[in-house]
Amino acid sequence: MTETRENLTDLPDDGPRGAATDDLLSHVLAQIRLTGDHVDSRTVAQSERLNLEAGAAHILIVAEGALHVGGGNLGPVSIDTGDLVLLPRGPGASRLLASGGDARVIVCRFRFDPYSLRGMISALPRCLHIQRAQGAEWLDGMVHFMMRETVDAQPGAALMISRIIDLLVIRTLRTWVHLGHTSGWLGGLSDARIARALKVMHRRPTQPWSLDALAEVAGMSRSSFAERFTELVGRAPLRYQNEWRLGLARDMLRRRDARVGEIGLRVGYESEAAFSRAYKALFGHSPRDEA
Repeated sequence: MTETRENLTDLPDDGPRGAATDDLLSHVLAQIRLTGDHVDSRTVAQSERLNLEAGAAHILIVAEGALHVGGGNLGPVSIDTGDLVLLPRGPGASRLLASGGDARVIVCRFRFDPYSLRGMISALPRCLHIQRAQGAEWLDGMVHFMMRETVDAQPGAALMISRIIDLLVIRTLRTWVHLGHTSGWLGGLSDARIARALKVMHRRPTQPWSLDALAEVAGMSRSSFAERFTELVGRAPLRYQNEWRLGLARDMLRRRDARVGEIGLRVGYESEAAFSRAYKALFGHSPRDEA
């Protein structure tokens, strides 16, 4: 477990130390954006099904009682009082039923930005379960604050709720990694060799990394590295590098940091034309449409 935590928070050797945003997990999570649009508290009667909107992601927090998840590809899972469950792609065909009596559940609905490292979102586990003992130190305070905002009629309450849901998702993913789970791209963050390659790609996005160079950084053969990286991260290494660079460019374009051609050069493209082609291939529109 110690090695896992060090992988996530140690900076690449060539980077400045002391900046919290420079750790690998922060770099990755900064590119996953979402919008939370609804929070409510529901009472679910014994054996009654908790209905969730199809197509949306959800965080569920069991305030009282318990839920049983069965069927589909999520269960069986028992969610007890104080537990949190993150469903990045909703419940699918699984059924969530109150078990052992009535249950009170706080339901947070949100949607991921479809352009924020899409492969990584699709590669997330279908169900992330944080038990009360693993998350109580941060969950209780965040839920209390969020529920106060749901009854606050002041302007800005909707934005506050969305931001709190954002924090809940980030904190859940962070806790999941630190618990040592290795499914999906989260495993790439805790795999020492893959993490080394991810770090250099994030730290030096303008460098034209080759598969051989990345494999050397990871200390693996080219074929083993490509296979392991793709398995964990959900994208081939060079495709991941391309999407990471273009995601950074998208942020700069939205902040209007510079002109399109200058931004393309900043993220490693040799010409504005090459940058525009790659950008349109990923996002479906020209970088000029972001300005």
